[in-house]
Amino acid sequence: MPEEYGEPVPGWTPPPWPEPVTLTGRYVTVLPLDSAYYSDLFAATCGPGDDPLWTYRTIERPTSLPTPWMHLAELLDSPTDVTFALVPTEGTAAGRAAGIASYQRIEPTHGQVELGGVLLGRTLQRTRAATEAIHLLMRHAFDELGYRRFEWKCDSLNEPSRRAATRLGFTHEGRFRHHMVVKGRNRDTDWFSVTAAEWPTVRAAHERWLDPANFDADGRQLTALSELTPR
Repeated sequence: MPEEYGEPVPGWTPPPWPEPVTLTGRYVTVLPLDSAYYSDLFAATCGPGDDPLWTYRTIERPTSLPTPWMHLAELLDSPTDVTFALVPTEGTAAGRAAGIASYQRIEPTHGQVELGGVLLGRTLQRTRAATEAIHLLMRHAFDELGYRRFEWKCDSLNEPSRRAATRLGFTHEGRFRHHMVVKGRNRDTDWFSVTAAEWPTVRAAHERWLDPANFDADGRQLTALSELTPR
């Protein structure tokens, strides 16, 4: 077949559908979402000062436990997504669920999966536990399951999410204009990805940054991840 039809993928076998598994790191444990974590997640993400955490989500900040209970139950029961609770093993939130993230848009036939619905409580934001949680989910998809494309998408106005994607080594692929209507407002969506060919370099950058030797006695980084990930 002529080369203009695309590079061959010899021996391609679609990977399995992701299962709810436990992923253990140095600073965080990624666990299948369970109703036992709902109260922790409400406390971590729904306080009076947490409105900014919900700006780009499909619902406003819940003000009582029944609302996030129903919201999380929908994620737990979703036939298309696989959602995880993020439980740091250090810091003020140690041992309690402080965030969630989901495998979404899972397409084993083509070997692609998206990490979406990421919600990090303030005690988890800007911590090595948060970075390690994303790393563990990427490593599981690439190294253990065999996916060939890992996606990250966000509202084009969500600058913290855009910065996080770049910091983690994702490549910006473009902007889908007028992609969605969320809370009655237009959403343009920015697409990012890491491919299987890029993953070894990205993985090495993550591992170097997460190494305990990269942090001082107070847990402050010595080298920023943005200095290690490829551009």
